[in-house]
Amino acid sequence: MAETPLTPALPSDMPVVPLRGAVVLPMTVAPLGVSRAVSVEAVNRALAGDRLVLLLLQRNESDDPSLDDLHRTGTVAVIRQMAKAQNGMRVLVEGLVRAHAVSLREEGRALVASLEPLPEPAEQTIETEARVRRLQELVDRALSLATGLSPDLKALVATLDDPLRLAYLLASLLDMPPGDKQKLLEENSLTVKLDGVATALTREIEVLELKGQIQSKAEKEMTDAQREYMLRQQLKAIQSELGEGEGEAQELRKRVSDATLPEAVQAAAMREVDRLERMTPASPEYQMIRTYLDWVLDMPWNRTTEDRLDPVEARRVLDEDHYDLDKVKERIVEYLAVQKLRQGQEPAAGEGAARMKGPILCFVGPPGVGKTSLGQSIARAMNRKFVRISLGGIRDEAEIRGHRRTYIGSMPGRLAQGLRTAGSSNPVLMLDEIDKISVGIQGDPAAALLEVLDPAQNHGFRDHYLEIPLDLSRVLFIATANQLGTIHPALLDRMELISLSGYTEEEKVHIAKIYLVPRQRDEHGLRMGQLEITDAGLRRVISEYTREAGVRTLERQIGTISRKVAARVASDPSHSAIVDAGDVDTYLGAARFRGESAFRTSRPGVATGVAWTEVGGDVLFIEAALMPGGGGNVTLTGQLGNVMQESARAALSHIRQHAGLLGIPPEFLTKQDLHIHVPAGAIPKDGPSAGVTMATAIVSAARGVPVEADVAMTGEITLSGLVLPVGGIREKALAARRQGIRTFVLPEMNRSDLAELPEEVRADMTFVPVSTLEEVLRVALPAITHA
Repeated sequence: MAETPLTPALPSDMPVVPLRGAVVLPMTVAPLGVSRAVSVEAVNRALAGDRLVLLLLQRNESDDPSLDDLHRTGTVAVIRQMAKAQNGMRVLVEGLVRAHAVSLREEGRALVASLEPLPEPAEQTIETEARVRRLQELVDRALSLATGLSPDLKALVATLDDPLRLAYLLASLLDMPPGDKQKLLEENSLTVKLDGVATALTREIEVLELKGQIQSKAEKEMTDAQREYMLRQQLKAIQSELGEGEGEAQELRKRVSDATLPEAVQAAAMREVDRLERMTPASPEYQMIRTYLDWVLDMPWNRTTEDRLDPVEARRVLDEDHYDLDKVKERIVEYLAVQKLRQGQEPAAGEGAARMKGPILCFVGPPGVGKTSLGQSIARAMNRKFVRISLGGIRDEAEIRGHRRTYIGSMPGRLAQGLRTAGSSNPVLMLDEIDKISVGIQGDPAAALLEVLDPAQNHGFRDHYLEIPLDLSRVLFIATANQLGTIHPALLDRMELISLSGYTEEEKVHIAKIYLVPRQRDEHGLRMGQLEITDAGLRRVISEYTREAGVRTLERQIGTISRKVAARVASDPSHSAIVDAGDVDTYLGAARFRGESAFRTSRPGVATGVAWTEVGGDVLFIEAALMPGGGGNVTLTGQLGNVMQESARAALSHIRQHAGLLGIPPEFLTKQDLHIHVPAGAIPKDGPSAGVTMATAIVSAARGVPVEADVAMTGEITLSGLVLPVGGIREKALAARRQGIRTFVLPEMNRSDLAELPEEVRADMTFVPVSTLEEVLRVALPAITHA
């Protein structure tokens, strides 16, 4: 680099350097980067001559400006230094005077301007002096606020006696927009120039003051953070000496960071970790937060098991675990088949993730038919985890939704606990005994289950303890119940009902041979050849030692036989037993149930009816007796409900109305009293289905003719003698068959229910659909001759 001589007189023509976003003012020095061809050519021409260039501001940021893109007022500058750079050159220029470009032209790659000097006379007036002093005061104030400015600037400003030079110097140092600097250069009045610089300097001072306030606040916050850090370090040292919770919060923070949690869950967990760090381990709330974080981290937010979507294999597993129950098995296989077909397909518009939601099933049936074990089998067939939640007797809503964390000892609800136990977010979750939920002062648990069992809502179930939405949409819910009458109607509407009726004797024999006997043999340590029970032996156990719709009592009786055999094998390892029908009483004692239908109906006034109960079907012997010397009074005993009493009165009214057709004297009640009794008086009874049975018993007593011993009946009776449909035909038919009944009378409108009966039941019994009481009597009392 070389030094330039003193500035020569201005020539008439001068090369032009266009500037983008920068203005070089007279009497100031500025570095410039020169890279464009037009600027490089102008610098080269200047260096080859007098080193003078005209610096003009562009009106835009164009790389190749036209002549109209340049302001015409600029600064004549001398190039003091030049250095080659990677993308052109770096030059140090010193502004000399203002000049006006009268005209611009292109010469090769350079721009050349014809100049006209714009002299600026120095104005030394009182107004100028006042403005200069104001600028000096502003500079002092700015220097007190800005730490990056040189202290020599104050002395330099004080020594400048040229107001114009002061204005240009301060303008070059301030962060003024290029447009404002251009206006300052073009302005001819010195006082206006000084006012413009003062305005810009005042704005800069305001910015510096605001910056100082922000910096002071930040330093204070940083000081507080440093103080908190030091206190935490001291607290950690104290806890380390006391052996209390060293690094526990950091370990929890690391566990939360490493866990693959949803964003909302991780944010909530981090907030609790922050709270934990500010607490002492001796605080009761410390342990509450610690327990809460353990629950959050243990929940299976994103963990699932892969479903087995092979319907054939699933059906094989279901058949392996349970006999019959085809309706349930088909429903599960259908669900898996749909999942398999939809796997890998793109969701249709509006479906989203809802398409993979599981069904909500409800198994309804008497005890012992395999509802709970069927749920376990479904989980095994689908390759899912199984969790059973017993709802029997719960009366607090918090059992479902969880307790709020404000209480000592609070914990999540049973659903959240079940998911944690399963370790996956898509288990088979069985809600056992849903019909036995109670209502207490703490709320209705059934109402809380409405959201859980609604596929449109359960994707965002919120437990009161966790207070984070739980996605239950991938859970396969299976509820079990013995009856539907006690279930909330809205809850019942959300479930797909599947009825599991009782088993026939043949089905029980089959179940016992395939499942119960081998299981009890294994549980009692017996080998294959050490205990065998013949079909005849099983039939006697079923008919004389059990009276149930399911097989639970049957399994207990088989267990009793197994224990007695195991006791003998323990004494004599060579002992083995083949239990036949004649050997059963040796192991189980005297028979508990014997056929009594023929004996009880051998006298007039006794008819055999059937009833539906929570444990399946049952046989009722309804007795009617006429007592002379009365006045037509009617007595009903046996803990009969209102509906059953009304059925008895309706039957009696119909008989009295048609007494002549039935061969009964019309005045048969004028001098006699009627007593209707249903045995097992300790058990409450109600319902309309015993209407035809009571009518038959009354006719039998009035005519003195016994009812056929092998006939049982069910149906509601009207005053006109019509027989109306009733429910529970399958359970009632199975109960009648267990009792030895061979003819079953049922309403004509229940004929379609016969299709649900097993084939062996339909083949073994005679079913007579009837529409009127007269048709019932033709079957039950064939000895009566009707008029």
